[in-house]
Amino acid sequence: MATARTAQTIKDATFEVLRQYGLTTLFSNPGSTEVGFLADLPADIEFVLGLHEGSVVGMATGYALKCGRPALVLLHTTAGYGNAVSALATARANRAPLVVIVGQQDRRHLAHEPFLAGRLDGLAGEYPVWQHTPARAQDVPGAIARAWHEARNGRGPAVVVVPMDDWHAEADQDAVLAAPAALHGTRSADGPAVDALAEMLRGATAPCLVAGAGNDSPEGWGSLTALAERLDCPVWQESFGARAGFPQDHRLFAGHLPSARSGLRAALAGHDAVLAVGAPVFRQYPYEQGTFVAPGTRLAVITDDPEEAHRSPVELAVLADPADTVRRLAVALPAATGTPRPPMRSLAPPAPPADGEPLRAAHVLAALAERLAPDAVVVEETPSSRPDLHALLPARAPFGFLSAAMGGLGFAMPAAIGVRMADPGRPVVAVIGDGSSLYSVQALWSAAYYGTGVLFVILANGRYAIMDRLSERAGSAAPAWPAFGELSVSGLARGLGCPAERVDSHAALLSVLDKVLPDIAGRQKPLVLEVAVEADPEFRS
Repeated sequence: MATARTAQTIKDATFEVLRQYGLTTLFSNPGSTEVGFLADLPADIEFVLGLHEGSVVGMATGYALKCGRPALVLLHTTAGYGNAVSALATARANRAPLVVIVGQQDRRHLAHEPFLAGRLDGLAGEYPVWQHTPARAQDVPGAIARAWHEARNGRGPAVVVVPMDDWHAEADQDAVLAAPAALHGTRSADGPAVDALAEMLRGATAPCLVAGAGNDSPEGWGSLTALAERLDCPVWQESFGARAGFPQDHRLFAGHLPSARSGLRAALAGHDAVLAVGAPVFRQYPYEQGTFVAPGTRLAVITDDPEEAHRSPVELAVLADPADTVRRLAVALPAATGTPRPPMRSLAPPAPPADGEPLRAAHVLAALAERLAPDAVVVEETPSSRPDLHALLPARAPFGFLSAAMGGLGFAMPAAIGVRMADPGRPVVAVIGDGSSLYSVQALWSAAYYGTGVLFVILANGRYAIMDRLSERAGSAAPAWPAFGELSVSGLARGLGCPAERVDSHAALLSVLDKVLPDIAGRQKPLVLEVAVEADPEFRS
């Protein structure tokens, strides 16, 4: 007598989908509406716990960006999804592909709005690239498969809402996933587009390039370097770029573009053609009247982000893979003649503080720059010290710099953990202000528990220094908010089980860095290094 086949549940079918698409690392903070999915989690699904949903999404974002493929997140109905919205917005701005499953109350009594029922449609606004609640339980596996494609191609969070009773429903044995097993496409620029770019640059007497986060890949760096050297022209980094699009120790690297129109016009003065690669034209911060560039300057952009292309006020926008397009463009142009351009800038680290002089952020950054390996990943969230970081810690390898494209705080600490999880052998250093660190300090527990050897350098000035300076610019005699000099980030770190040290002198700083950095690639434990610094009296945007 034949043995009856045990019916497969939606939960079982979903695990098969997760394996098929490589979604076997799950970032979550569990809630009761997700227990049915998490109970008896298969051994090949690795659960990574974050103590707050912002940290959960931040870790997944760093992981996805470093791996270059979607990462899996599980959130708890309204409370968890709501806590994660800011981090999901950052993931969207950083082009991080995430498959996000959000729990919901039992379908059978949702009409009565029971306890923990979530009004989830629109909760994250327009930040998800796709959000869907399957019409029936049997559609859940296919929705998650589709979410993988939506996240990868939309480069952002794709959200699937799953009522808690769906996991135990019987799967449809004849169901076909409403998603392709593999999706192939091309964004190679056509010949006329490359020809039009070449015509613009051939007709320029003083061209320049702007590199952006969308060009941060080994192929992107290589092709843009070849183009810059062929033209022998300056290369700027976009302002507030989340990643570096060009080697910042190259002789043709000119620095970071100013984030206001007057400064932008001054920086690009004398150039009659500007080509942005993997960057919008142009990202700004304070509003100023006037044009982006001087009249007569021709503008073009190459990007694989449709929104970036559509909003750029340029003569020519090419929506295609930047690396491939630039590679083809470089060979279509004649090489520059004459004496090669001298280095665009020189890095002058500050002199060490003399006896009695305060330790400042620039001293810390200079010490890091002297000791960090070229392949180190620097994850940044120190708004008041960002200009010094850009000047003193140039990105020297692809994915050598990572920041929050959205500008919101709380990204760097969990993102650095996710980056290290994705690439355990690569040095990762997070440089974070003490005020910034408090937005996701609970992520340090995850760093310690999962053995991620990140070095967290906390620049502790005991205040929101950038807000103090901006308040002064606005004419305020004193900020409305207090300082918090009594706060101890290293104490909080130790309370979360993370090793920590506090230093308050240059000599002590160098001693710790000399001890930690030579072996940072192989570290199994994180370290929080809280460095007492005096706030800079001025802020350079």
